[in-house]
Amino acid sequence: MELTVNGATHQVDVEPDTPLLWVLRDELGMTGTKYGCGVAQCGACTVLIDGQATRSCVTTVDSVAGVAITTIEAIEQDPEGRKVVEAWITNQVPQCGYCQSGQVMAATALLKQTPQPTQDDIADAMVNLCRCGTYNAISAAVRQAAQA
Repeated sequence: MELTVNGATHQVDVEPDTPLLWVLRDELGMTGTKYGCGVAQCGACTVLIDGQATRSCVTTVDSVAGVAITTIEAIEQDPEGRKVVEAWITNQVPQCGYCQSGQVMAATALLKQTPQPTQDDIADAMVNLCRCGTYNAISAAVRQAAQA
């Protein structure tokens, strides 16, 4: 099966129903995308599929053949992604950091779809879980990235 991840084409020999998360981590060595819950609830595994925030733990690899997959490893190559990362650093968002790759991906997808989000837009889009409770800092960083 052929996948396009971060602009590069990869051939992977896996079962079609293998979750994308495990292909990224185990087959391609891209460990920035994290395993959290395995049932698409926490968002630690969020990647962009054609610009849309997608939970990779429940996305089968056969469903993403031929589409653009972006992981945290390449998010700064995207202008919106770069703004998000800069705002994350400025606002010192991460504490433990485990969920942050998924949070950055979700924020990037939001800003690509809604360049000037309202507070309600941010609340609706930023639904990934954070065990450390950095939601206020996440919201502030999204607002800052939108202004950049």
